Amino acid sequence: MTELVGIDVGGTFTDLYYSSGAGPDGDRVLKVPSTPDDPSRGLIDALGAAGLDIARLDAILHGTTIATNAVIERRGATCALITTKGFRDILELGRRDRQRMYGLTGVQQPLVPRRMRWEVAGRMDHKGNVLTELDEAALHDLAAALAGEGVECVIVAFLHSYANTAHERRAKEILKAANADWEVVLSSDVVREYYEFERTSTAVVQGYLQPLVSRYVRNLTAKLGTLQFGRQTLVMQSNGGLVPLPQLSEKAANIVRSGPAAGVMAAAQIAREAGFANVITGDMGGTSYDVAVIVDGKPQIAETTELDFRVPLRLPMIDVHTIGAGGGSIAYCDRGGILQVGPQSAGAVPGPVCFGRGGTEPTVADANAVLGRINPDRPIGLKHLDRLDIAGARAAMQRLGDQLGLGVEQTAEAILTVVNHIMARRTRLLTVEQGLDPRDFVQVSFGGAGPLHGAAIMREVGIRTMLLPPFPGVLCALGCAVANLRYDLSRTIEKPLSDVPETEIREILARQAMDGRAELEAANVTLEATEVRHLANISYIGQIHTLRVPIEADWSHARITAAFEDLYKTEYGNTLDGIPVALVGLVTAVEGVRPKPPLGSEVEEATDTPAPVGHRDVWFGAWIRTPIYDRATFRPGMGFDGPAIVEQGDTTSVIEPGQRARVDRLQNILVEVA
Repeated sequence: MTELVGIDVGGTFTDLYYSSGAGPDGDRVLKVPSTPDDPSRGLIDALGAAGLDIARLDAILHGTTIATNAVIERRGATCALITTKGFRDILELGRRDRQRMYGLTGVQQPLVPRRMRWEVAGRMDHKGNVLTELDEAALHDLAAALAGEGVECVIVAFLHSYANTAHERRAKEILKAANADWEVVLSSDVVREYYEFERTSTAVVQGYLQPLVSRYVRNLTAKLGTLQFGRQTLVMQSNGGLVPLPQLSEKAANIVRSGPAAGVMAAAQIAREAGFANVITGDMGGTSYDVAVIVDGKPQIAETTELDFRVPLRLPMIDVHTIGAGGGSIAYCDRGGILQVGPQSAGAVPGPVCFGRGGTEPTVADANAVLGRINPDRPIGLKHLDRLDIAGARAAMQRLGDQLGLGVEQTAEAILTVVNHIMARRTRLLTVEQGLDPRDFVQVSFGGAGPLHGAAIMREVGIRTMLLPPFPGVLCALGCAVANLRYDLSRTIEKPLSDVPETEIREILARQAMDGRAELEAANVTLEATEVRHLANISYIGQIHTLRVPIEADWSHARITAAFEDLYKTEYGNTLDGIPVALVGLVTAVEGVRPKPPLGSEVEEATDTPAPVGHRDVWFGAWIRTPIYDRATFRPGMGFDGPAIVEQGDTTSVIEPGQRARVDRLQNILVEVA
């Protein structure tokens, strides 16, 4: 049997999922408060709280917010950026995007300030031909000037380096000779594609994070070493795959939003096993709400993601949309006297008022506590607390209510209405506004607060079915445990397809597959199989935007064109007959399939209604005496009507009046309109 642990470090809680390898009955889950000052300490705290024999574990699989938080809070490394002469201001020039739809105002915070950006002469054309030789003397002078700037990382992003890497590699040699302690990041190593702004920005994100992540790797490795753990430690990437801890520093940009990606992967697998191919995921934690769409069992992949205003990251990432709506989101009145919720969060410290850790401002969690939706005598993940501070939460709610002219319950209800509307609006953005009908999707609600709000979002958006997995509160941690290793390799071609010999296409794809397999071999991880998928970025000549088309390495030009036109017609309803197509780039995804712990087990079905473990007053527009269920007593086939509260060790689920819940064969709870 394989024993492994998945751990997701969030902004408020650190979640742990343990699999004994013997099936779901041997699984263990828990939540502990995160430690923002040192995220690795929260991970060690979770291992300690689980009471596991660390030396027996075969693997620790880990999702982290360290990269995301460093970008958002601007806590990355001190970096220098060296560009081709004339491109010093590329980070500001960017694209013609605006922070606000109306008006020309906006605040941009480049990760590398202008005073830390330099230019050198030397230039390639888009085919990789040298137009101007690299000014090596200027690079030597620049290296000497940087010595007194306290630089941790130097990023080199030269024009058209995707076509010819020679100038960037020579620059690295000169810089490392000047100071071996510098981290040197080449844009052509991070993403070998055109789009100069996006490639430069991605290299900057990598350089900005690399020293920080390197320290995190050393720190975590040392702490695990003191616990006598010497096996595999893998970290979740944003593309839904894992990377070994020793390789993490060179892939620092790949772990932005790693935790949310893990949750989407787990939700996709659980929904698929339950018979649902189209899924909307709703992951609500302490600080944010993450939404993603899964179509035909496949999570949507974004080629470029905006981490912040004019900070694009051009790496394959699961298309997760994040908004500041979590259990710790703070409610307040704006200058116009309108109730707002988030994006500011009380986080892990001081936390919501009801947590009793010093918080004073009313939050979403306080609203749920005041309305009886959370059991005050069963705090989840708060070992320091025997009972939630309901009196403190009510007092905070009343202070806000005085500004709104509302009572305590009405204020708490208003907070939940506002935050549910915010989350429903983002769900519509990813479905209705993209031409997708929410009624064709099942909503998988997870995260510590997701099941508290999933029923309301489902009702407001018009979704017919909600699925609550067996362990929704730690689904991101579980997702880490079931993920595979994955490496994505890309190359810009930018030629008419007819001008690229079929043999050249095969050679490039074969080289990418070979490089990906070499990465898997270097990872030294036990795998069951290796899967290789090829894609081509194609457009009609004259178009800027491309479609990513699945292909096989041995396909002819005609077959590649036909696949592109089929996809183009599906997306846009027609094709542009007579216009030739361009092969913009080739992409290969190499995945190492790991052994998976079983996520569910089929047990004998029951036809009765589960017996409540008690009742309490819960607010659903008025106080209603509501049955409370212990999920551990549920068996497949059982069903019950709302209103109801379902409690378990990692979260609480709310079933609203007018909804009906039933337990499926894999022990998921399916919630539908009665």
